[in-house]
Amino acid sequence: MIVSQIESDFLRYLLTHDCQPGTRLPSLEEISAEVGISVGKLREQFEVARMLGLVEASPRKGIRCLPYDFLPAVRLSLMVALSLDRGAFRAFADLRIHLETSFWDEAVSQLTAADIAQLNELVAQAQAKLSENRIQIPYPEHRQFHLTIFSRLQNPFVQALLAAYWDAYEAVEFNTYADYSYLQEVWSYHERIVRAIEAGDHVGGKELLIQHMRLIDKMGVAHEISMPANAKQTQGVTL
Repeated sequence: MIVSQIESDFLRYLLTHDCQPGTRLPSLEEISAEVGISVGKLREQFEVARMLGLVEASPRKGIRCLPYDFLPAVRLSLMVALSLDRGAFRAFADLRIHLETSFWDEAVSQLTAADIAQLNELVAQAQAKLSENRIQIPYPEHRQFHLTIFSRLQNPFVQALLAAYWDAYEAVEFNTYADYSYLQEVWSYHERIVRAIEAGDHVGGKELLIQHMRLIDKMGVAHEISMPANAKQTQGVTL
């Protein structure tokens, strides 16, 4: 039985008690008495479950179960990896490229007219930011553009991995630094990707996607992720 492979008494309690989203759990003292371990040890296990996004607690509502989400576990592990070695971003970026290209056809075939309209709006918003006197890096639009393309996938694990990529992108500060010509080229690709999707040219759109994602190599990723924060302020466009 899979549950028996889980070492945490608290996690086993959740699984064996059919912890549905919104379910309010007994106090840790009550659970402690039921499972037969100390409150202190149970509290440690509860914190792990909370960090995994499985439960939340508040003085007013007590402990409540949350819907399962793969992202908190991926994000936490990825942040540890980047803390140990910022160069780990390169490996995760490669994984993201393979995921997006592998799931491209399935993803774009499910996009609705409203989704495509949103992609067009994101392109317009980003280009407007790049046209202002005081240039703004359109990081929120960049993240949302890619996640929107894959938003109809019925695979929560793929979606979590893709979302975690953008958390990593922000953690290594690509969201606050970029050469202006790079940003222009990125959003030129984005615009052409949307045009291809609108025309039903999924093959052409996928090729544009691949070319676009390789642009990050032009930034010198290995050098950039190790650049001191104060050095970044003297190069490219900053917020």
